[in-house]
Amino acid sequence: MTGLEAALRKAVRGDVRFDVTSRALTTMDASNHRRVPLGVVAPRDGDDVAAVLEVCRSHGVPVVPRGGGTSIAGQATGTGVVLDFTRHMNKVVSLDPEARTAVVQPGLVLDRLQDAAAPHGLRFGPDPSTHSRCTLGGMIGNNSCGSHSVAWGTTADSVRELDVVTAGGQRLRLGQDWAGAPAGLRELVDGELARLRTGFPELPRRISGYALDALLPEHRADVARSFCGSEGTLGVLTEAVVRLVEAPRARALAVLGYVDEGAAAEAAAGLLPHHPLTVEGMAADLVPSAAALPRGGAWLFVETGGTSEAEARARAEEIVRAADVLDALVVTDPAGQRALWRIREDASGTATRMPDGTEAWPGWEDCAVPPRRLGAYLRDFRRLLGSHGLRGTPYGHFGDGCIHVRIDFDLLTEAGVSRFRRFSEELAELVVAHGGSLSGEHGDGLARAELLPKMYGDDLVALFERAKAVWDPDDLLNPGVLVRPAPLDANLRFSVLPRKPVDVAFGYPADGGDFSAAVRRCVGVAKCRTTAVSGPAVMCPSFRVTGEEEHSTRGRARLLHEMLAGEAGGLVTDGWRSTQVRDALDLCLSCKGCRSDCPVGVDMATYKAEFLHHHYEGRRRPAAHYSMGRLPLWLRWVDRLRLAPLLNSLASVGPLAAVAKRLGGIAAERRIPRLAPETFGRWLRRRERERIRGWTAEARKGGRPELPGTMVHLWPDTFTEHLSPEVGRAAVRVLEAAGIGVLELPGRPWKVARTQDGEVVGVGTSAPWGRPRDRACCGLTYLSTGQLDQARAVLRRTLDLVEPFLLPELDEVTEPLAFVVLEPSCAAALRTDLPELLHDDPRAARLAARVLTFAEALERLAPDWRPPALNRPVVGQTHCHQHAVLGDASDRKLREAAGLTGELTGGCCGLAGNFGFEKGHFEVSRACAEEQLLPSVRGASEDTVVLADGFSCRTQLEQLAGVRGRHLAEVLAEGLDRESQDGAVPPAS
Repeated sequence: MTGLEAALRKAVRGDVRFDVTSRALTTMDASNHRRVPLGVVAPRDGDDVAAVLEVCRSHGVPVVPRGGGTSIAGQATGTGVVLDFTRHMNKVVSLDPEARTAVVQPGLVLDRLQDAAAPHGLRFGPDPSTHSRCTLGGMIGNNSCGSHSVAWGTTADSVRELDVVTAGGQRLRLGQDWAGAPAGLRELVDGELARLRTGFPELPRRISGYALDALLPEHRADVARSFCGSEGTLGVLTEAVVRLVEAPRARALAVLGYVDEGAAAEAAAGLLPHHPLTVEGMAADLVPSAAALPRGGAWLFVETGGTSEAEARARAEEIVRAADVLDALVVTDPAGQRALWRIREDASGTATRMPDGTEAWPGWEDCAVPPRRLGAYLRDFRRLLGSHGLRGTPYGHFGDGCIHVRIDFDLLTEAGVSRFRRFSEELAELVVAHGGSLSGEHGDGLARAELLPKMYGDDLVALFERAKAVWDPDDLLNPGVLVRPAPLDANLRFSVLPRKPVDVAFGYPADGGDFSAAVRRCVGVAKCRTTAVSGPAVMCPSFRVTGEEEHSTRGRARLLHEMLAGEAGGLVTDGWRSTQVRDALDLCLSCKGCRSDCPVGVDMATYKAEFLHHHYEGRRRPAAHYSMGRLPLWLRWVDRLRLAPLLNSLASVGPLAAVAKRLGGIAAERRIPRLAPETFGRWLRRRERERIRGWTAEARKGGRPELPGTMVHLWPDTFTEHLSPEVGRAAVRVLEAAGIGVLELPGRPWKVARTQDGEVVGVGTSAPWGRPRDRACCGLTYLSTGQLDQARAVLRRTLDLVEPFLLPELDEVTEPLAFVVLEPSCAAALRTDLPELLHDDPRAARLAARVLTFAEALERLAPDWRPPALNRPVVGQTHCHQHAVLGDASDRKLREAAGLTGELTGGCCGLAGNFGFEKGHFEVSRACAEEQLLPSVRGASEDTVVLADGFSCRTQLEQLAGVRGRHLAEVLAEGLDRESQDGAVPPAS
């Protein structure tokens, strides 16, 4: 233990962490920069903050305050001690609805303040797109704004008073009329009044530099306001009194379509006289699908408010009439508005990939110009990009003249970094020429502070340095930021990464096969740190349970980044053998939520499988990897030896079950699921033999058996086959009622029938109904435990089995057969993991393209079929892999057609295959289920159908709530049976 660490542990009641993991998690924010801290302290209160400053001052160690770590200019990184306010100092201290104020701590997430204010009809005005994870302290430090700044201004406009501890240990309460000003500040300002009155551009989004003009007499010498935007360089915030505004009772969103971003930018300023709440702009490059938007190549999102929906809509329609638009859409439905806003809020992530997959980066994220000059500025900006051979897609706060953009800088080579510097210098000059600010929202940090003399001139920048010296004479707080800055191209986070691709198992097709590029996807926008799930979202369930950064997708990506950096300067130096990375990934549920919910598509489930593959290569694995990771193998032997009844009996004996769980690495709190006495495959083969005998008898009598017009293969996934064959039987009942015939997937390779000329005419086998020698398998359990060599072998055997049905020549002879997969996790594995793991086998992509879920099969293959009218409410949870990989549009349509009403919850059930059964995971697994799934089920009425398509979800419901969840196929089959019993004839295809 170092002397600094020991001194901090003695002086501070909060958490003091100097371990590799804690340091690695704070090396980066959401910028291009990286600085390695000595340690991290999570203070409990202002006394702890003062104690940290005293100890660090005595040791000559810098201090950097940090909130959510979503800053885009590098100011939330540092080489000394990082103060993490999110752990303890994260509360609403008080809220006064009459005065419309709130007292908050710096680590409070903005959405939690909005939740507290909403019952009183109030809200905090500024709302950055990171509102679900950014903190009030960070917003004050950066003077954040957000989409509603045209109505409610910047964070500085919403600050009343601030409690601050200076680097010297003074406790000050900042306010107007010089309240809380440190000694010497007033004298400094009084001697520079003329410079302060003329040196700052007038525009709504001037965030760059220190706001010393707020100290002018005509601005009531507002020390609190001048502190906003100081990026942790003047003092450490411990508490804030903020102003709240009245929230509109109703809102409408007008989406205005324009030919391009230039036309949208030209129109934005003209809408301000109509007093909108927002005027946001974005171009088509950032929209995954423009289907929900009006015609155009760029759009303005203009929000209006009112005391009623009608009033809000009338104001929105007035703006549409006043705007010269190509097309427009007005939405008053809250759910519809949220869906549209999600497109805009995710832009900070989606912008990090160009349409062709090229990486793009921040660095010039939020320049601002006077709104009336925005169109001209964008044209000049585009020309400058072109002159440097760069690309970027601007978006952002058009009504305030503030532009966000990610640019495809090459930050991996020396030549690319040199071009990054030249472009930055020229762009700074362009912004200043248009009367703008280098930063319009996110601050200067390490990214732009070096260029402040271009905006303010050397004399005013020297005044900034003098002001910093008044507050922090020893330069203890966040040195290298704002004044005496580090070069903008120093400390780049990419400099430590390997330049050659890492040898990996998966193909990473979206990242050019480069695992480093896959890890680089995480730019730190931290949507995975959202503390409450909303709508159908899943990511990141383990973080919401523990609140630990290392259990967020971003935290795990940071540790992988440090692992890849290795000896080149990374904190994790033992590579794939790293215990720090292993422990961080241990609570990853492999839910794949990040694959869809992360704006940049980080796929931590795949990264985890990759890591485990290398980590345990040539080494003994945890017992659960053998017991549950190889579950298909064990259950196949149980079936061959007919041991299911015996094992069920043994598992019901408490002591024997306890021993089995201990040996298998299974949580003691879990009950071992019962095995089916007859597998689904045996039932299906027995049934087919009976049907064949019936057809034969009918043919002998001269009749012609009626065969289905469409056939499908029903995938024999391990869970349906051995643990819940009733789901398979129900699916067969429904598919056949819809006119779709079901074939069991063969257990031996079928032969391809060809003519003498070699043309394919069909496939067949001499013994289609004999006992299978092998089983097709998606490899899910091997994948989730990182046993990738075994997964490859299993998947190649599977491809060998189904290869005859995948031949392109066969498609010319007969209708291609789909593979219907009832278990969502298995369908997801076949659709994504299979082609990514066997990226060198063309058969993998062909099989993945043929995979259909149960609902997709009915929608595509029997579009005219109508399900039984069930007319009942439903609760349950959309399977996380369904949400992340497969999509649930077909399921929604099928439920609606059957009269099953109600929304399924988001989040994750927490069992997640083997995860919730593994020793040490039970409490986290239960907490995930308690977030949404279990409360929704407990609150349901008696006639409500509990839907759960995944075996894990059904098991979690049974073991934690005593409730039997059912697959949608089971519910529909029961409806068909009731119709038959009532004498009704099911609708035919």
